[in-house]
Amino acid sequence: MTHLEIRKKFLHFFSAKGGPASGGQHTIVPSSSLLPTDPSVLFTTAGMQQFKPYYTGQADPMRDFSSLNTTSIQKAMRTSDIDEVGDVSHLTFFEMLGNFSFGGYFKKEAIKFAHEFITKEMKLKIDYVTIFAGEVNVPEDTESEQIWKSIDSKLKVKKFGRADNFWGPTGVEGPCGPTTEIYVKGVEVWNIVFNQYYQNKDGSLELLKTPGIDTGMGLERLAMMAQDVTTVFETDLLYPIMSLLTNGFDERIKRIITDHCRAMTFLIADGVRPSNKDRGYILRRIMRRVLVHEHRAHGTFEIEAIVREVVKLYRDSYPNLIKSEIVPIVEEEKKKFSQTLKAGLRELERIEAIDAKAAFRLYESYGLPYEIIKELGEEDAAELTREAFDEEFKKHQDKSREGSVKKFGGHGLILDTGELKAANNEELKRVTRLHTATHMLQAALRKVLGDEVHQAGSDITAERLRFDFTFSRKLTLDEMAEVEHLMNDTIRRDLPVSYEELPIEEAKKTGALYFFKEKYPERVKVYSVGNPAVAGQVFSKEFCGGPHVSHTVEIGRFKIAKEEAVSAGVRRIRATVE
Repeated sequence: MTHLEIRKKFLHFFSAKGGPASGGQHTIVPSSSLLPTDPSVLFTTAGMQQFKPYYTGQADPMRDFSSLNTTSIQKAMRTSDIDEVGDVSHLTFFEMLGNFSFGGYFKKEAIKFAHEFITKEMKLKIDYVTIFAGEVNVPEDTESEQIWKSIDSKLKVKKFGRADNFWGPTGVEGPCGPTTEIYVKGVEVWNIVFNQYYQNKDGSLELLKTPGIDTGMGLERLAMMAQDVTTVFETDLLYPIMSLLTNGFDERIKRIITDHCRAMTFLIADGVRPSNKDRGYILRRIMRRVLVHEHRAHGTFEIEAIVREVVKLYRDSYPNLIKSEIVPIVEEEKKKFSQTLKAGLRELERIEAIDAKAAFRLYESYGLPYEIIKELGEEDAAELTREAFDEEFKKHQDKSREGSVKKFGGHGLILDTGELKAANNEELKRVTRLHTATHMLQAALRKVLGDEVHQAGSDITAERLRFDFTFSRKLTLDEMAEVEHLMNDTIRRDLPVSYEELPIEEAKKTGALYFFKEKYPERVKVYSVGNPAVAGQVFSKEFCGGPHVSHTVEIGRFKIAKEEAVSAGVRRIRATVE
C-alpha cells in the first residue's frame, strides 16, 4: 500500500464516519502551515494545533466546518529529538493522521473507529493497547479498558501512569486528559487523547464542560507497518530520497541527509528563510549539516538534486512545493556557507579538545553547526554537550542584547539583524516610523480581513517594511485600498503612541497582540496607538520593546507597494512611508 493510498484511505474512512447523533460526519481539513498562529511554539508540532481554539470554546466548529468532527493529515516539525536523527525511527519533519471531535463523540466512538481502521482497512494486527492507570487525584481510565474489551475480549491491555498515558505537561494550562495508545509489531502507531480535564496553572484539574477527542498517528510509522519494512527510511515516503545517496555513505549519515533535506524543503516552502534567529536558525542548522556532508562527499551527491526529489515525491499532496522557489534559496545558502566551510573544517581538525567555548567559536566564526562539530570532532568532542553549547549561545545573545541597548539608547535593537535594520541615526529615525506603521498594519489588516490575520514575521529596513501574516487567500484590490485608507486616515488623526510596562500575565489580559511569547521577560511594554484612557480610541495594542514615534502623524503617508504569497496560508505585504 503506497503512502498516497494510505492518505486516501484514511481521509475517506473518516469523512464517511459520524452522523447527527455524534456531531456530524468528519470534515476533511487541509494541513495548516508549519508556521503556526500559536505564538508559544516555533513550528506546528501536532495535528491538533490548528484546532486548539475549538477545544477551548474560542471558535465555533459548526460555523467553520459544519460539523463537530474533523480529520486531517498535518505536516509537523519537531527538533527536540534532532540529536537522535540517524537511527531507525527519529525524524524532524513528519506527517500526522488525525481525527478530532469538539463535543461530537467521545471514548466509545474514538476507540471503535481506531480499531476498525487498523484491523479492517489496514488489515494489521494490534499487539496490545495501553491505557491510563491512574495517579494522584486522577482516577484510572477503566472506561477505555471496558470499551477495548467489549470489542476484543482477548486483546492485551497494559496500564501506565501519567508520564506515558496522560496528555498535558505539568504546569501548562489548558485541556488535557488520559490517552490510549495502539501498538502494532511492538511499535506505537496511534495515540488517542481524551480531553476531559482542564489543567490550571497550579496543576489542579477540573472536568471540561465539553470533552473532546484528539488523535495522532504517524504516517511514516503506519507506512512502515503496511509496507512490511523494518525502518521508516525503507518506506516509499523516504526511500526514493535516500536512494539518491551512494552506498559509500554510512547508513546513519544517509538517514540524516534524507531527513534534513525533506525538512528543509517543507520549511522553505512554508516561508522560513535561513538566518541566525528562531525558525531561520533551525533551518540554517539542518541545511549546513547537509552541506558539510555534501562537501566531504566530493561530488557524489548534490543537495539540489535531493530537494528536487522531495518536491517530486510530495507535490501531489502539497502543491505549494511546486510553486515555491526552494532550490534558489538552497543555492544561495550554499554560496554563503562555502566561503567559510573549508576554513572551518580545517580549524575543527586542528583543535585537540573541543569544549563548549571552542565549539561556539567554530559556529560563530565559520558557521559550523553543533551537530557537525560533535559528529566530526569524534573523540576530540567527546565531552561536548548540547546543553553546554546552548549555554554559550545564550551568553552571546545576552552580550549582543546588552550592546544593542547601549548603542540604541535602550531600544533593544541589533544593528543589521533581526526585525529592524539601521546603519546610522538617520536610518534609525526612518525605521522607527516604519516600525510603528508595522504595528498599525497588523491592526488594520485584522479590522478589514478579520481575526484570521496573525503576524508570521516582519523585516524592516530604512527603505521599506515587510510584514508576513496568516491569511488563506490573495487580497482583493478593494481590500488593499481599504487597508491603505484606514492606515492613512489614522495617521492623519495624529493619535498618541504610548506604552505601559506590566507583568507579562497581566499584559496578556489587556488584549494586546504578541509574537513568540517565550522571548518576552517577566515584565513587558505594551504599546498603544491611540489613547488607552479613552474608550474606543485605541487603534492597535501590542507587546514591543520599541522604538516608536510619539504621534502617528510623524509616520507620513503609508503606501502598499506589493502583496504576495509566501507559502500556503501565509501572505506578505511590502510597504513604504513618505
